[in-house]
Amino acid sequence: MHLIEAFNQNRLNKIQDLYIEAFPQTERKSFDLLLKTRDNGQAEILSIENENNDFLGLAITAQHQDMVLLDYFAISPNQRSSGIGSKVFQLLKQRYADKRFFLEIERTDIVADNQLQRQKRKAFYLKNGMQDMPFTVNLCGIEMEILAYNCKLSFQDYFNLYHCLFGEHISRYISLAK
Repeated sequence: MHLIEAFNQNRLNKIQDLYIEAFPQTERKSFDLLLKTRDNGQAEILSIENENNDFLGLAITAQHQDMVLLDYFAISPNQRSSGIGSKVFQLLKQRYADKRFFLEIERTDIVADNQLQRQKRKAFYLKNGMQDMPFTVNLCGIEMEILAYNCKLSFQDYFNLYHCLFGEHISRYISLAK
């Protein structure tokens, strides 16, 4: 299994298709913004592929100073529940071993239509070594829990990453959840 930086259009098309399929519109940034952030050296758009270069999924990270946000992570529907996600997650933790590595998930402690899916997602990340941070955020109207790997992270750290990478047009919609 490999993490390959996606620069060619074929890989980017597969990533964009899965991105649109796997994440609700309310949680997606524009793909153009992700490409711009990548082109500025502040993000990576990674294609997850096997030894035959078959597309298995995507990982999109945003990076600022010593922090890496796993912004989006998805395995192709026909590859899910096969252990690939855990294997890839280990590769991601190795790739960013010298950074504060963290991610966001929808809150699991509130009633939601997809509550079981949220709980399974959190269980996956906890099983793979992530830990709850002591704050939740309101990210553009969606309450999110923050999980990090072997590091401490404050709300201010989190906010600074968004503000520096995505500017005021996104960071003004970020606050501590109540």
